[in-house]
Amino acid sequence: MSLHRLWFHPNRLRSASRRFKLRTGELTDQCAFCEILRGDSPATFVHQDDTVVAFMDIQPISKGHMLVVPREHAVLMSDVNETTAMRAFRVARQLASIVRERLGAGGVNLFVADGEIAFQDVPHFHVHVIPRYPNDGFSLTFPPEYNKPTSRAELEAIAAALLSAAT
Repeated sequence: MSLHRLWFHPNRLRSASRRFKLRTGELTDQCAFCEILRGDSPATFVHQDDTVVAFMDIQPISKGHMLVVPREHAVLMSDVNETTAMRAFRVARQLASIVRERLGAGGVNLFVADGEIAFQDVPHFHVHVIPRYPNDGFSLTFPPEYNKPTSRAELEAIAAALLSAAT
């Protein structure tokens, strides 16, 4: 089963034409997470501060699956200011430790779906905290080319393109 199907929930899905046109700003009525933040939709919160909240995923992949969501609406990771993004990851890290201790998770996946092609189904940046247990049924599928190493020349070419963009 694809990651997208695992996170799909009919009440969250928005029409493709409206999904990713919003950018950073005030809460919007076109976003399921903004509805939660306004108090218009229910959520079971596990963390709240001035910058981010964390609540239980309504369609959990595993026991204890949570979402860490900035209070300010931003669709993509690049739309979130650095302070808010770092706060989201800091809270996700703390929650990962808690699920290991309190729920007995043997591991934790922190996952960001950044853009529709990357399986983002709610147009509001968020970090999934997915506790992992033996035989929990969750897996990632890699493409067939994954087992074939990329040539050093191709890696160098990609790195050069990235470095030139960063400077």
